[in-house]
Amino acid sequence: MTILLYNTLAREKQIFEPLNPARVTMYVCGPTVYNYAHIGNARPAVVFDLLHRLLQLHYDQVVYARNITDVDDKINEAAAARGVPITEISSHYTDASHADMAAIGVQLPSIEPRATEHIEPMIEMIQRLIDTGNAYEAEGHVMFDIESFDRYGSLSRRDPREMVAGSRIEVAPFKKNPGDFVLWKPSQEPQPGWDSPWGWGRPGWHLECSVMAETHLGETIDIHGGGQDLVFPHHENEIAQSICSHGGKPFARFWMHNGFVTVEKRKMSKSLGNTLVVHELLKDHAGEVLRYLLLSAHYRQPLDWSDKELERSRRTLDRLYGVLRTASDEYGPFEADERPGEAFLEALRDDLNTPVALAEFNRVARELANADSRDAAVKAAGELLADATLIGLLQSTPDSWFGADSADPESEAIETLIEQRNQARADRDFATADAIREQLTSMGIVLEDADGKTRWRRTDG
Repeated sequence: MTILLYNTLAREKQIFEPLNPARVTMYVCGPTVYNYAHIGNARPAVVFDLLHRLLQLHYDQVVYARNITDVDDKINEAAAARGVPITEISSHYTDASHADMAAIGVQLPSIEPRATEHIEPMIEMIQRLIDTGNAYEAEGHVMFDIESFDRYGSLSRRDPREMVAGSRIEVAPFKKNPGDFVLWKPSQEPQPGWDSPWGWGRPGWHLECSVMAETHLGETIDIHGGGQDLVFPHHENEIAQSICSHGGKPFARFWMHNGFVTVEKRKMSKSLGNTLVVHELLKDHAGEVLRYLLLSAHYRQPLDWSDKELERSRRTLDRLYGVLRTASDEYGPFEADERPGEAFLEALRDDLNTPVALAEFNRVARELANADSRDAAVKAAGELLADATLIGLLQSTPDSWFGADSADPESEAIETLIEQRNQARADRDFATADAIREQLTSMGIVLEDADGKTRWRRTDG
């Protein structure tokens, strides 16, 4: 068994060998809880949820930490704008994040540390960095001195002299170097703050993740993940402060980053008005539809979100659930195999190649659809359900998927038309029944009448 992962630090796929096979460690930057998550935030949550599942299949203990950033300037701004306490904002959006991620099949990590619960070790790390000469105090701030770390820029492959141009680095007069970043900054009411040797203040964002990773996973971790937008400056800064505070020990052995999500080939942004919020998408679409689309492209590649692709994902899942329902009626019930199919696993072990894995997933579904005996159906269904458990799909029952529990509003319309057709047939109004069937056919719906029931599925498209 070999797992290959693309390491951003090395710019190549490498064989994954954990530092300690008895305790694999992974840290992923989680949400800053000041608003609802958008679909770009959901992509790393889904990608690294899948990686966590895959690693759990191959190692006895995988400790996965995904943090909650509950102290941040954006939270402060949201609280001020609404005239409510900061904790009300962070608490509300933490709960919302949990609910939205659960709806798209994202399991809770092993550990979910919160920044506000780690202030003391943050102060301790800052003091170590001051003691080693890697940080300095200036006007109530504590800054990391990037010139003190000769490997600064190794992850992003940027020349430190060129980093300020075009970046969001705050140039302050008290900095030794424009690229120096904040470890601690002063707070004023109503901003949150804590006592420290440098005065009343709060930690810098970059520091928070380093400390939470160190606290729960150790000084050197196996995998650190996040979105491509975090490579610089966030992850670059994490590397610098962690290595310097750990006496030169490596911080993360593998760095993994998912690509951006675009909307109809355009960058998602507030200014364009095309930010897609998961909380709103779930009102009209089942969570598995969103998950399928998020997994449809390789995680390192850009993912273009569109109504067309969303519809395609929904139709694919309708077909898969339809196959499972039909086979269950004839040969079921089925149970998942103990282990997913080898071809499916091989695709995921190759740097989470979800397009190939989903192609194999659909191939197994076709085997189930074409099964002509109970033995063949049980074999195909067992593999399909095991694959589904690993990738987080087909986690509903077919009846629930096609019924009232579906979040898809079109499903309700289809069910209503089917009821009207059944009533017309009962009234022997066959002209009306045929017209409704033709209407459904034009919508891409195939009806299956059997044993006094009418079931439906979408045609592929």
